[in-house]
Amino acid sequence: MYSNKENVNILTALLAKHGIRHAVVCPGSRNAPIVHNLNECPAIACYPVTDERSAGFYALGMAQALNEPVAVCVTSGSALLNVLPAVAEAKYQRQSLVIISADRPPQWIDQLDGQTLPQPGALGGLVTKCVTLPEPQNDDERWYCNRLVNEALLSLPACVHINVPITEHLFQFTTPELPDERIIVRMTPGTDYGCLHPGFVDALAKAERPMIVFGQSSPHNFSGEGLDFLFSHVIVLHEALAPFPSVSHFDEVLAKHGEEILPPDFVIYLGGCIVSKRLKQFLRQAKDAQVWRISPTGDVEDTFQNLRGIIVGDPEFVLQSLSDKLSKKQTISGMAYRREWLHLLTEARQHTQDYEPAYSQMATVREFEHQVPKDAIVHYANSSAIRLANIYASHHVWCNRGVNGIEGSLSTAAGHAVIADEKVFCIIGDLSFFYDQNALWNQNLRGNLRILLLNNGKGGIFDMLPGLEQCPVRDCFVSAKHHTSAEGICLQNHVDYRKAEDMQQMSEGIEWLITRESECPMLLEVFTKAEEDAKTLKLYYNLP
Repeated sequence: MYSNKENVNILTALLAKHGIRHAVVCPGSRNAPIVHNLNECPAIACYPVTDERSAGFYALGMAQALNEPVAVCVTSGSALLNVLPAVAEAKYQRQSLVIISADRPPQWIDQLDGQTLPQPGALGGLVTKCVTLPEPQNDDERWYCNRLVNEALLSLPACVHINVPITEHLFQFTTPELPDERIIVRMTPGTDYGCLHPGFVDALAKAERPMIVFGQSSPHNFSGEGLDFLFSHVIVLHEALAPFPSVSHFDEVLAKHGEEILPPDFVIYLGGCIVSKRLKQFLRQAKDAQVWRISPTGDVEDTFQNLRGIIVGDPEFVLQSLSDKLSKKQTISGMAYRREWLHLLTEARQHTQDYEPAYSQMATVREFEHQVPKDAIVHYANSSAIRLANIYASHHVWCNRGVNGIEGSLSTAAGHAVIADEKVFCIIGDLSFFYDQNALWNQNLRGNLRILLLNNGKGGIFDMLPGLEQCPVRDCFVSAKHHTSAEGICLQNHVDYRKAEDMQQMSEGIEWLITRESECPMLLEVFTKAEEDAKTLKLYYNLP
């Protein structure tokens, strides 16, 4: 029987799945559930050593002899500090130790309770990875605990530290078997990616509902050559931030048909962040899917909470190798799923073309995208602006989507314009603009910077959040309602200024912004009403 502590059971199961076969265990009450589990697990042999400093070096000697990682389990408090000399020696010998420390619950640290000190980070830079496990109370916390253990063990070969808070009661051993925990694997193919795992290629060929999802990617790093076969057999979903000439309108499909479409059973995810919450929620429902991440760094980025493996390498080269290998298969099973998606995407695209928004921020972005050249350099700010780009953009879009903050969007576009010879456009909301207005206080700016300012007097996206309308201070405290104009800011910074307050002025202003030659930056401020902006977008999505 195993401990009734879920984090301890998750840890034990993954130690075994990642091939940890030997553990040096030290005495203590707080780590007793872990020691008990290690001893109970038939895949792990335990070796008791009383002195923690000695135990660390025992494990080092075993790692030398075995040429594989060895675990060391200590109790809470100063016991952990005693393994530091052995960790330092192991680091510079390039040997692998897995330091497992039991810990008190975080609320008792620095409260004069026995055997407590801040244990996370106590081994400093001598370990490659340090994680502190939660004590799971729900599925999200179980996923988090699983992911953290996988992250730590995927950092081997090296020294890693896994800190395990355990609340009392400590000594309940009532769990009949360890959970069947998800293990995340990491593959590093050769430079030509010719040794892609055969099981990976076979699984994609046999998948009934395969899907490729592109997050944010730079057009500099992706040409798309050599991928025709793969892209003609597997549905590819992407937004305007991906290196493709148009968006795929999957957000509209999910808004209308999300509950009817079966989730994929095989997902390849590459690139950075995805804007669409609908897509992330849809893919998180695919609990049985094989989700693979293609990543240059090999980091564990489990966006859809069901990551099975990571392929380390250049995403385009990996896809090219995969396309070549897939083309040699006699049968590809997922064509019907692709056809289903293509039909729905075509329907959504037609809806976008047919929908005539009333005067609003949505109509403004639609008009801008109709007039702007397809090879233009276009930056969109976060929040409402980038979501509108994902409806209408027919070119690659730049956006500060790494952390998704509203600050710095204008400065980033301005920096791009300083280097580029071409015109650089920035479509930005009012809060983002006024927050970053000092981007215009710069002697390097030229006439190639063009700004389309969408001003509805508040953070209009907050009008779209169900339930927030019940908050009496939503407009003034949450949405930051204001009556500010950019005209004075433009005057003091030598920026050509124009405003629009109706459809005709907006259309003419966009033509002015795109076509006019100028020695200084130009800004078109389009004034709309937040209520109309929200109404227009809700009608587009048929939202209540």
